[in-house]
Amino acid sequence: MQTRAAVVEAKGEPFTMTEVELDEPRDDEVLVRMVATGLCHTDITMGSFLPEEMFPNVFGHEGAGVVERVGAGVRGLDEGDHVVMSFRSCRDCAKCRAGQVGYCDQTLLLNYMGMRMDGSTSLSRDGRPVFGNFFGQSSLAAHALAYADNCVKVDAGLDLRLLAPYGCGFQTGAGTVLNVLRPGTDDSLVVYGVGAVGLAAIAAAAAEGVGSILAVDPLESRRAVAEKLGATTVDPGQTDDVVERVKELTGGGAAYAIDTTAISAVVKQAQQSLAARGTLVALGLGAEEYAIDAIDLLQGGKTVRSSIEGDSDPQEMVPRLLEMRAAGTFPMDDLVTTCPAEEVNRAVADVTSGAVVKPVLVW
Repeated sequence: MQTRAAVVEAKGEPFTMTEVELDEPRDDEVLVRMVATGLCHTDITMGSFLPEEMFPNVFGHEGAGVVERVGAGVRGLDEGDHVVMSFRSCRDCAKCRAGQVGYCDQTLLLNYMGMRMDGSTSLSRDGRPVFGNFFGQSSLAAHALAYADNCVKVDAGLDLRLLAPYGCGFQTGAGTVLNVLRPGTDDSLVVYGVGAVGLAAIAAAAAEGVGSILAVDPLESRRAVAEKLGATTVDPGQTDDVVERVKELTGGGAAYAIDTTAISAVVKQAQQSLAARGTLVALGLGAEEYAIDAIDLLQGGKTVRSSIEGDSDPQEMVPRLLEMRAAGTFPMDDLVTTCPAEEVNRAVADVTSGAVVKPVLVW
């Protein structure tokens, strides 16, 4: 079938809205008509990160839409179901069976290689393959092929435009707090970089009653949102020493820190601002290397680690966050700014400049 897609034609180029051919769903696949797609930093980064031979390519991994057809082997989904789409996992390896689906043995092949496991592409144009299957969806398109393991069925009465970011950005930030760090009411958390992921972490921490929540970001508009969600903010441009300011506000250092910036110098600050035996989770994608303060690390017994999708299982985390949303304890709707899918490059510019927190493309 013919459908529209935001194609990155070559490495480093902007998105181009064009017609592509999408395969009919195979036995294990689900055809989803896209209603909305969240634009994530990873979608932007991949356009410059992947090798030249993996273009043209269709990204997109925060799709939300309506199931139009299901393959004969698909269970648990039917035509007309409303779904939020997330990352893929095999559900059969040892890590998946242990509930660690983000660390599936097949993660690279299922999510990043641009094709199905058998080497075929689900997208083509003029008889030539177009790479896709990104996170098992490539949802920067009007239609996408997905799978039962990465489609989360949601209430048809909910606004899919507001739900799209739950498939990645919101669950990554919130999951890092709820699944990885699990701070208590006597703990302190500092978040460096408060875009969609960082703000989701702050909202989750506030919902858990974390005693002290800090947000470090140079943008006044982002700090204002963080304050609304319950954080005390630090403007790094107006502070001589960010580390000392964080230590001052947390009474000697934060128990936990999250970095979403992928800026090496900021990651180092996040580590140094921890109290002894504190934990930093680095979530940002972009930098090839991080500079770690080895003396501070070794003398403080600190932990620096990462997390994939906040150690979340989308089939569990997305419903959990939507329950929190319904209860008013995860107020993320105001972070979403919608725009027509054809304006994808404007959305890229807006999120890159900080003019919007979470752009969502509407099909």
